[in-house]
Amino acid sequence: MIYYVSANASRCGRGTKEAPFRTISQAAAAALPGDEISVAPGIYRESVSPVRGGTDDAHRITYRSEVPLGAVITGAEPVKNWTLYEGNVWMARIPNGIFGSYNPYTTVIQGDWYHSVTPAHTGEVYLNGKSLYEAGSLTEVLHPSIYQSSWDPDFTTHRWYTEQDGDVTVIYANFQGACPNEENVEINVRRNCFYPDQTGIGYITLSGFTVRQAATTWAPPTAYQEGMVGPHWSRGWIIEDCDISHSKCSGISLGKYLQPKNENKWTTRLYKDGTQTERDAICQAQREGWTKENIGSHIVRRCNIHDCGQTGIVGHLGGVFSVIEDNHIHHINNKQNLAGAEIGGIKMHAAIDVTIRRNHFHHCTRGLWLDWQAQGTRVTGNLFHDNVPPAGTRIADDLALGEDIFIEVSHGPTLIDHNLLLSDCAARISTQGIAFVHNLIAGSFTWVGDGTDNGGRRLPTPRYTPYHVPHRTEVAGFMTILHGDARFYNNIFVQKKIRPDLTDFAEKTGHSSLHGFQFVCGTKPYDGYPTAAQYFSRFTPESAVDHEGKDIYYDHLPVYTGGNVYFNGASPCDSEEHFQVDTEHPVTLSLTEDGGAYRLKTDLYRYIPDFETPFVSTEMLGEAFEPEQKFEAPDGTPILFDRDYFGEKRGICPLPGPFARKGETFDNLA
Repeated sequence: MIYYVSANASRCGRGTKEAPFRTISQAAAAALPGDEISVAPGIYRESVSPVRGGTDDAHRITYRSEVPLGAVITGAEPVKNWTLYEGNVWMARIPNGIFGSYNPYTTVIQGDWYHSVTPAHTGEVYLNGKSLYEAGSLTEVLHPSIYQSSWDPDFTTHRWYTEQDGDVTVIYANFQGACPNEENVEINVRRNCFYPDQTGIGYITLSGFTVRQAATTWAPPTAYQEGMVGPHWSRGWIIEDCDISHSKCSGISLGKYLQPKNENKWTTRLYKDGTQTERDAICQAQREGWTKENIGSHIVRRCNIHDCGQTGIVGHLGGVFSVIEDNHIHHINNKQNLAGAEIGGIKMHAAIDVTIRRNHFHHCTRGLWLDWQAQGTRVTGNLFHDNVPPAGTRIADDLALGEDIFIEVSHGPTLIDHNLLLSDCAARISTQGIAFVHNLIAGSFTWVGDGTDNGGRRLPTPRYTPYHVPHRTEVAGFMTILHGDARFYNNIFVQKKIRPDLTDFAEKTGHSSLHGFQFVCGTKPYDGYPTAAQYFSRFTPESAVDHEGKDIYYDHLPVYTGGNVYFNGASPCDSEEHFQVDTEHPVTLSLTEDGGAYRLKTDLYRYIPDFETPFVSTEMLGEAFEPEQKFEAPDGTPILFDRDYFGEKRGICPLPGPFARKGETFDNLA
C-alpha cells in the first residue's frame, strides 16, 4: 500500500492521494511491512520516529520524497520575534514549552573523549541556513573577535549566547548588520529528524529527502550514539540519495544503543579508563544480541553529507556488515568549536566487513577514521583531498592535525586499495594488519609504530583491542598492537611540497619525528621493520620455550612490499623490495573542480618506469597476523585486483597506482 503525505494537506487527511496526511509521522504510525510512504515537496518540521520496520528486504517500509530532495525534514523552527538589543546584537525570547522534554539551550554537549573547554549547547542559530558561533558570554557577542581555528574565520564574528529567564530561553545573536526579522533565521528545536525511539526497527528505506538542523549530542563509542538520521540498533536500513547537513554533532548514526550500565562510564564514574569501558561495551553488546543476524547490514549511498559538527557518519558496533558508497562527504567539523576524539567525515568503531567505496571526502577534520576492529574493512575507489586544516588556520586545542585516513589499534585485515590520497597527511597508521594496494598517495604516513597506548607517564598503558571470528561479531581474542603486519603493493608515492605551518605545528607539539607527525611521503616510517623472512625465521622449537627470549612475541611484525614507485623525493623504507625511485624528473599533480566534476592532471605517467610488478590477489596478501583472516570479501570469497579506479580491466602486468592506463588527465573522479 502507498500512503501519501503533503505539508499542504488538510488536517483530516487519510493518507490517500486525494486526501494525504499532513505529517510524515502520521504515515509512519500507519505503515506496515511492504508499504511505501510518498512525501510531496515541502518543509516538514517534525521528528519522525518510525514505529514499525519491515521484516526483510522484500517487505521493507520505504519513505520516498516524491521529488528528489524536495521534501525537507528539519529539526529547526523559524524565529521572527527578534528585538534589537545593542549595536548588531538582537535578542529573542523563546517559550520553553516548544522544546518539550529536551531543551537544546540547556543541554550541554559532554561525554567520553569530548575535550572542549568552552561549554557548547546542542542548540544552534542559523542565518540563511548557515550556523552562527556560540559564545561563552554576552560580552563576546557584543564584541566578537575572529576565531582563528575556524576554517571560515571571517564568519566567526557572527556569535550567539543563551541564558534562561524562568520558563523562557533567551538568545542573543550578532547578525553583523543583517535584520533577523527580514532574513531566514532558525534555531534547533528537535533532537533528531528521522530516528526511531525504539531499537529493532529494521528494514527501512529513506530515499531522496533533505534532512537538516538537529540538536544531536556527542556520540562516543561508550555511549548511546544518536544521529540526525539513523537506524538506532537494527538491521537492513537503506539511506539513499539524501542531502544531510547541519547536525550539531553527527549526521547519520549507524551506532551504539543505550547501555545503562556503561553510558559514558569513563567521564561519569571516572575510575575506569575509557579503553576499558569500551571493551566492557563490546562484551555487553555480545551478551545482548550483537550478531550478524540481528544488527547492521545497512546501506548508505549517493548522499550529500556536509556541515555537521562532529561526524558525517558515526558508528560503533551497529554499522557492521554495511556498505557506504558513492557519497559526497565534506566540510565536517570546519567550525572547530567541538574538540576531542570521535571527529571525522566518517568515524567508525568495529567496521567489521564494512565496504567504503567510491566516496568523495574533502574539507573534513580527518576524512575517514577506522578505530578498533577494522576487521574485513575495505576502503576502495575513494577520492580524498584537503582533509587537513587550510594554510594559515590555527589548529584548535585538543584537535589533531588531520589526514585522509586514520586506522587505529585494529588487528585487521584492513584493505585500502585504488584510492587517491591527496591531502598533506595521507594516513595515520597506529595499527597493524593493513594492506595498501594500487593507491596514488601524495601525503605522508604519520604515527607509524606509535599512538597505540593510553599515554601513561610512569607505567605501561597498552591498549588491548579485540579481534573476531572471521565475518562474525563474536570475539575471538584480545591483543595489544605490535605494529607492522603491513603490506604495500603497486602504489605510486608523490612527495608534495611540505607546508611550513604543518611542520611548525609538529615541532610545537613535540611530535616531529618519523613516529609522530612527519611529512615525508612513502613507506620510510617503516625503517627497521623486518621482512617476513627475517621475522618468521626467529621462531624455532628452541626459541618458543626460551623464557629469556620472549621479546620475539612482542616485537614489530613484518612489512611486505613490492611494485611501489616513488617520485619527487618520496622515500621507501630500508627493507623495501622490488621498487623504483625516480630522482630525475619532478612531477606534478593538480586536482581541479568544474561544476562538481573533478579532474586530476599529472605528468607522472610520462616517467613511470617499466618494471615487473606483482598481480595482487587475496592469496598473495596472505593473512592478517592476529585474527588469521585473509584480505578477502565479506562473504569469504577471494579478491583479484584486476579492476582499476574506474572499473576498467587491468592487464596481466599491472600498472602501479589506481589507474589501469597511462594518461595526463583523469576525468570524473567524483
